[in-house]
Amino acid sequence: MARKKSDDTIAVNRRARYDYDISETFEAGIALTGTEVKSLRAGKASIALAFATVRRGEVWLAQADIPEYAFGNRANHDPTRQRKLLLHRREIDEMAKFTQEQGRTLVPLRLYWKDGKAKLLVGLGQGKATHDKRADLARKDAQRQVQRALRERQKV
Repeated sequence: MARKKSDDTIAVNRRARYDYDISETFEAGIALTGTEVKSLRAGKASIALAFATVRRGEVWLAQADIPEYAFGNRANHDPTRQRKLLLHRREIDEMAKFTQEQGRTLVPLRLYWKDGKAKLLVGLGQGKATHDKRADLARKDAQRQVQRALRERQKV
């Protein structure tokens, strides 16, 4: 019997693409402690409020919430501690250069498992203005109406 492919996604930042214009994405490893890994394996994490920063040639993930492991002892981790992201030097340099301009930031998009290791998809994002968000919603609504009309046409 074939093994079912499981969804390896742990957490998704659903508001990221609504609030930011993502130009490029990078896959980064995360430096975690043992109890953090166990908590992630249980499927508990939130990156909705998280962001990444470049400091002294290293990229750090801040405000990502990985709750304490339920069966951990006194050596359990701090749920919102800053975690180091593991990237290539040229990727870090590109991120540092990108974030120097006003209104640009590093946005965590998705936390997932890949080959048994926790990975984070980080996007280079520029904040959208309110009118840009409205235009995106209008475009999506128009596309939805077109698809609905095409389905109705095919039924006849």
